[in-house]
Amino acid sequence: MKAAVFQGPGEIAWRDVPDPAVEDPGDAVVRVDVVTVCGTDLHILKGDVPEVTPGRVLGHEAVGTVVETGRDVRTIRPGDRVLISCITACGRCGFCREARYGQCRGGGGWILGHLVDGTQAEYVRVPFADLSAHPLPNAVDSFDAVLLADIFPTAYEVGVLNGGVKPGDTVVVVGAGPVGLAAVATARLYSPGRIIAVDLAASRLATARKLGADATVTADEGPEQLVEDLTDGLGADVVMEAVGVPDTFEMCTRMVRPGGRVANIGVHGKAAQLHLEDLWIKDVTITTGLVDTSSTPTLLRMMAAGRLPAADLVTHRFETGQMEEAYDVFARARDTGAVKVALGGPQHTAVQLRDPAAGAG
Repeated sequence: MKAAVFQGPGEIAWRDVPDPAVEDPGDAVVRVDVVTVCGTDLHILKGDVPEVTPGRVLGHEAVGTVVETGRDVRTIRPGDRVLISCITACGRCGFCREARYGQCRGGGGWILGHLVDGTQAEYVRVPFADLSAHPLPNAVDSFDAVLLADIFPTAYEVGVLNGGVKPGDTVVVVGAGPVGLAAVATARLYSPGRIIAVDLAASRLATARKLGADATVTADEGPEQLVEDLTDGLGADVVMEAVGVPDTFEMCTRMVRPGGRVANIGVHGKAAQLHLEDLWIKDVTITTGLVDTSSTPTLLRMMAAGRLPAADLVTHRFETGQMEEAYDVFARARDTGAVKVALGGPQHTAVQLRDPAAGAG
């Protein structure tokens, strides 16, 4: 099969690799029907995630069709259309028993496209498939469902829930990429008083307004002054960092009010300064976190009911073999207007189960 393979910092190639196979009784092999490129994948290409070594198949978000399962898999079977979660959960360790799947110590956590081969391929092996692959109802389109693999759970859990958004709050989302936009959409579920979105790209800010942002500002137009003006100098109740660079994190800490919360969502590859000389007296809470995806079943029900706005997020679609072009378009979002890119071939009308004995192809 073909897959997107990390060649080293700055280099990716769509090339032949061996087909995956069931290696553990809890595994499933899934044919990938729709897959995406994530901002975290761009961090990997920059060399920000040193655990990802050359030769690794990238990707951790996909929707596909089950073609093979291990003998212990009970909740899915060949032929099922499934959402592949970005987080894998053993279900047995202490963290999994607390539904903190991102911290799984039984072989799970964020492993796809990180520690094991990922989803940007024609097929993928999904470990612990009973908890890590979610059957999809027919009412949910695959290009919408793929947004539940990572960005919506991440925005909701690490941004909205960690940030403690409440009715009437002033919420600032710094970074209107896919996760930041999903944070705007899910923050609205808690009836905040206003949502302010900050980004470099005017196209992404336009999407933020469609999703419910009450005010938008580019990073060079003075977002700190806007927040001060809109809150009578108090600052925002909740500020979410959805970029992952030191400057934006430090800006978030300057925009939060005394007693407020800074919810860091972004993946950081460089150290950011924590100015405790200014923050200690303000009673500010700063949270970080890797998504657990414990909210995925809830978000899936909401999507099936038409309660999650997904149509505005996927702006560019490619055939699966156009992976390198998709990376380029997504990496140049300020020029291309890309919000989320998705790749998938024509929809299959029937499932042809792959011969488990088939070799690489």
